[in-house]
Amino acid sequence: MAFPYDQEAWLKKIDRVIAQGPYEAEWESLSAHETPRWFRDAKLGIFIHWGIYSVPAFANEWYSRNMYQQGTREFEHHVKTYGPHKDFGYKDFIPMFRAEKFDPEKWISLFRKAGAKYVVPVAEHHEGFQMYKSELSHWNAAEMGPKRDVIGELTGEARRQGLDWGVSTHRIEHWFFMGGGRAFESDITEAEGPGDFYWPAVKEQPENMDSLFFEPVPSEEFLNDWMIRTCELIDRMRPKELYFDWWIQQAAARPYLKKIAAYYYNRMAEWGMEGLIAYKHDAFMFGTALVDIERGQFSDVQSFPWQTDTAIAKNSWCYTEGNDFKKPWSILCDLADVVSKNGTMLLNVGPKADGTISPEDTRVLEAIGEWLAVNGEAIYGSRPWRYAGEGPTKQEGGQFSDAKDKIYTGEDFRFTVNHGKLYAIALRYPEEGRILIKSLARAAETAKSPSFTVVEKVEVLGFDEEPEFAQTEEGLEIRTGRVRSENPVVFRITLK
Repeated sequence: MAFPYDQEAWLKKIDRVIAQGPYEAEWESLSAHETPRWFRDAKLGIFIHWGIYSVPAFANEWYSRNMYQQGTREFEHHVKTYGPHKDFGYKDFIPMFRAEKFDPEKWISLFRKAGAKYVVPVAEHHEGFQMYKSELSHWNAAEMGPKRDVIGELTGEARRQGLDWGVSTHRIEHWFFMGGGRAFESDITEAEGPGDFYWPAVKEQPENMDSLFFEPVPSEEFLNDWMIRTCELIDRMRPKELYFDWWIQQAAARPYLKKIAAYYYNRMAEWGMEGLIAYKHDAFMFGTALVDIERGQFSDVQSFPWQTDTAIAKNSWCYTEGNDFKKPWSILCDLADVVSKNGTMLLNVGPKADGTISPEDTRVLEAIGEWLAVNGEAIYGSRPWRYAGEGPTKQEGGQFSDAKDKIYTGEDFRFTVNHGKLYAIALRYPEEGRILIKSLARAAETAKSPSFTVVEKVEVLGFDEEPEFAQTEEGLEIRTGRVRSENPVVFRITLK
C-alpha cells in the first residue's frame, strides 16, 4: 500500500531509538519507569477537546461517527441541516473550522487562573484530523481549516507560562470509526488508501466495541501508521504526558504499544525530561504506565498514583449547543475525593469552533481557581492519609459514574496530608457550623491501638475565625460561627 511518506524509514528510526535504550520494548524493561514527581504533585490538569466536531456542535464529539450511522439523531440532523451525505460529508466541515478567535495565550492564562498545573489537548481525535503540523498527512490543522499548528502553539504557550503539557491521541479508533458511511451512498465510499482522510473506515461495525478481539483485526499497515503518527507526535511536542484513549487494549495493538512506550521513554531520557503514559482498560501491563479512569473514580485510596479524566459538561467532551454543565462545588468535591485517594484530575474543556471558551466553562474554571487559591495547600503536593475519608455517602467506583451530582452530607469528609499537617475537607459544611470527625476520635484509656492521634490545633482556611474544637472518644468536634460556603470547607489540623 502506498503511504504519503516513507513508512520503512520511519520504522527503522523507531527501532533505532528503542535500540539506544535505556528501555526495551518489553514489559519487564518498561516496568522500571516510575510516575514522575511533577505529576504526583500537580493534582489538576486541563483536558481540551477541540476540532472539526466543534463546528456542527451537535450531540457530542462522536458526531463524525454517528452522522454516518443510519437511524441516529445525528444522521437525521445532518441530512436536515447540511443535506445528503454524498453532497456534504464530514470532510466538508474542515473549511468551516476557521478558529478565527483562537488565542493560546488567553487559553493558558485562564487555565492557570483555574489552578491547573498541566494541560493536555487532543492532538488527533477518532476522525483522524491532526490538530498539529505533520509530515505524515496533509489532513492537518496547519494546512487546512485554521491553517495553524494548534497543538504546537498551545504546548509552546504552556511552556512559556510555566505549565506542564501533554498530548492526547485517539487515532487507533479511526480503524472503524466512520465505516458506517460505506453502507449507503456517502462521501466515505470515496476513501481509497492511506493518504485519504477517511481511510480505512472498515465497513464491519462492532457490536461490542470494547471487545479485545474485534473483527476485522486492524491491519499491519494501519497499526504501523498509528505507531508512526504517535512517534511523530512525541518528537514534535515532547509531551510530559502521553495520553491514550480507549481501544488501544486491542490484542493486535499490544506489540505496538510496547514499542511506542519504549520509544517515548527513551526519547524522554534522551531529552532529560520526565514523562508518563496514561492508559485505560488494562491496555498496558500494570506498573509500566499510569492508570486512567474515564469519568469515574476509585471507591477507596490506592497505593499507586492514578488519573481521572472528566469534563465540565456532563453530556459531551466537546462544545455543543445545550451542554449540561456541572456546578463548581460538584467538581471540587470530586477533586477532593480523587486527591484523597492518591489521584489527579484531568478536567476537560470544550471550546467553540471559533476558538472562544464558553462563558459557562469560564465561570466554572474561575470558581475552581478561586477555591484553590485559598485551599490549595490541602491539594497540591499532598499525599493520602491513613484513611481517604469518612461519611455515609459512598463513592461508586469505576468509569462513567459522574453523570449525576453527588449530594454529600455534613458527615462526609476527605483527608490529605501535606506540610506536616492533616487536612480535613468537609464536602458539605452544615449551616449550624458543627461537625464531628470520627476518624480523629481520642483513643479510650483501655484501647490497644498502635496509633494515638492527638490534635493540638485546628484552623479553617479562607475564613477569619478561630474554630472551637474538642477531641472526645466520639471524634473531633469542631464548631464555627461565621463559616458559610456551598463549596468544600478545609480545616488545617496540627497534630502533637
